Amino acid sequence: MITGASSGIGAAAARLFAAEGASVVLMARREDALHRLAEEIRAENGRAEVAAGDVTVPADVERAVDRALTAFGRLDAAFNNAGWGTLGTELHATDTAVFDRIMDVNVRGVWNCLKYQLPAMLEQGEGGAIVNTSSTAGLFATGAISPYVAAKHAVLGLTRAAAAEYGQRGIRINALMVGATRTELLEGAIRALPQVETVAIDRTVQRRIAEPVEVARAAAWLLSDQASYTTGGAVPVDGGCSAV
Repeated sequence: MITGASSGIGAAAARLFAAEGASVVLMARREDALHRLAEEIRAENGRAEVAAGDVTVPADVERAVDRALTAFGRLDAAFNNAGWGTLGTELHATDTAVFDRIMDVNVRGVWNCLKYQLPAMLEQGEGGAIVNTSSTAGLFATGAISPYVAAKHAVLGLTRAAAAEYGQRGIRINALMVGATRTELLEGAIRALPQVETVAIDRTVQRRIAEPVEVARAAAWLLSDQASYTTGGAVPVDGGCSAV
């Protein structure tokens, strides 16, 4: 199950996971984009189902989990990647509605996903793996809008708490601490403020912005048996910006 699957990191993950043999359930709000992606995956002999919905709506998340169980019989892995942010504004000038939306998508969205994914995995009795997309903003103040920094810190907290609660039952839960990545969200920010690109590049030791598939590869490893002893982790995929 992949949320935020209609574009960017989520879409890259869907293509990668399917190419590596996973059956994927695609969740996002843009149903037309999900169907195009699902058809693309099927054309490459992959298996994909669409479960359009909003991660902030519990019933939509429950429906997506049920879709996985109905279509494929089980839920072994989940990539909770959906997120939302906006250009930086000083805290005192940030509208409360913006705070609410950022917290709703980034924190409540992950909470809703865990709330329904974990019971499905527990009922199977064979463990499972979950990856939540956080950010370098979940480690330190990056210059992003303050509610986004708070939300991504919260995603890491949820990840660690859940990893501690479910580790003895074989469910691994990790967070990706993602740096600047060429998603639609970032490209929109760059169009609005071209200096955003320069700042993002200068923060990294590799002096470049990530491609979505580079983040997807890290998620694929964490969800695989190759990462069998990794849980509760804050795994950086940031071109080294958290190292300096």
